[in-house]
Amino acid sequence: MAESNGSVSVDVGTIYLGGKEHRVKTACGVVSVIVYGDREKPALITYPDLALNHMSCFQGLFFCPEAASLLLHNFCIYHISPPGHELGAGPIFPNDSVPSADDLADQILEVLNFFGLGAVMCMGVTAGAYILTLFAMKHRERVAGLILVSPLCKAPSWSEWFYNRVVSNLLYFYGMCGVVKEFLLQRYFSKEVRGNVEIPESDIAQACRRLLDERQSVNVMRFLDAIDRRPDISSGLKKLKCRTLIFIGDQSPFYSEAVHMAANLDRGYCALVEVQACGSMVTEEQPHAMLVPMEYFLMGYGLYRPSCFTESPRSPLSPSCISPELLSPESMGLKLKPIKTRVSA
Repeated sequence: MAESNGSVSVDVGTIYLGGKEHRVKTACGVVSVIVYGDREKPALITYPDLALNHMSCFQGLFFCPEAASLLLHNFCIYHISPPGHELGAGPIFPNDSVPSADDLADQILEVLNFFGLGAVMCMGVTAGAYILTLFAMKHRERVAGLILVSPLCKAPSWSEWFYNRVVSNLLYFYGMCGVVKEFLLQRYFSKEVRGNVEIPESDIAQACRRLLDERQSVNVMRFLDAIDRRPDISSGLKKLKCRTLIFIGDQSPFYSEAVHMAANLDRGYCALVEVQACGSMVTEEQPHAMLVPMEYFLMGYGLYRPSCFTESPRSPLSPSCISPELLSPESMGLKLKPIKTRVSA
């Protein structure tokens, strides 16, 4: 056990595929952080979407050999779970105050301070992308860059608020029931992955459904409540001067939100990648579509894949699919261009 600035980290006996769990005590409760890799390397922190953790939100990306070589070669990975979303988490005590989105962003600062980290690379999905963007706006000097997947930046629309209320009430009365899982799968995945009467549900959706069974409904409700009360941060996006790479699936319910966010960021620092036939969780549904843009994005920081990977990433993106400006390290480092992964017939 180690102590630092009033925070406490407990090394848990469980090892997650080479990573080790630390439980960091913060002003708003204990946060689980799974650390992978050499802590002497630059830090990449991740934050998942609602009801997910690193296993259900980032496993597909990190199980890609090329992604693993690119990310683990260059970074030590710190997977931060929302409170009560870590593997094996029990229900949070009902009398504990419900954190706001601001509180969750401040928790990240406490985690960075505990591990003695300076400026970090951030990767978040939907709700997690919002928390990391808010953190970057509050603590610009602590963020080197943002990789955001289906991000949020506006306050909830009326339809999203209504959807969240329905899910919250179902969680309260029935727990993680079948209807809640269907709502969440619609949030995460495209129609093809979810299946229908003619097409069976994919292995990805089935695995996610099983992992959702492990979530404590009260813990999911608390994170949902924080996201449902989030403020609109659009007006502050222009002040962000860190490089930002945004991925959005063309079937994501948050598609317009991601486009709005990209339009409000400084065009000299932001690139938007649209992934075809994909829902919100690009990290699980089409992780290979992230490889080429991430590789060129990281070249702007002087980071490369190890030379043992001489072939191009196995990605649905090919050079002909991407605007020539994106395939320039100088452009990816300084003047990022909005792009799409579509190819005209």
